[in-house]
Amino acid sequence: MYQTFPITENSRNTLSKFLQGYTLEQLNTIPAGYSNNLIWNIGHIVVVQQMLVYKLSGLPMMISDEMVEKYKRGTKPEQDATQADVDEIQSLLFETINQTKADLENKVFEHFQEFTTMNGFTIKTAEDAISFNVYHEAVHTGMMMSIRKFV
Repeated sequence: MYQTFPITENSRNTLSKFLQGYTLEQLNTIPAGYSNNLIWNIGHIVVVQQMLVYKLSGLPMMISDEMVEKYKRGTKPEQDATQADVDEIQSLLFETINQTKADLENKVFEHFQEFTTMNGFTIKTAEDAISFNVYHEAVHTGMMMSIRKFV
């Protein structure tokens, strides 16, 4: 289980480099043929991790309801992200994973509401959610690799 954290930390380092390496305008650009942008994908990754691991465990998330509404599944960018939004997402990239690791070590994930993903995988525990999240982040990082060619 604990091997997933170094993988996730590596993923988050890659995402952080996007935030540092692209301008606010580039992060907000939605290329023709796409429904979202670089910053939406990163915000979405943060939100989904929190929803999968914490919300389904019945625990408070580290993110605001406003952030959930902006980046949850089925949304798309309705307005440009600000530098403050980028800074918040940047800090949450690592804070959320560090807290998840500590909470797992402290055994705070006692309950879990089973959830079946869009591709048919059933998540039964918080540990399953943490593992599945690696796949989810990889899918969206792949989308970002495609988007970056056009910004």
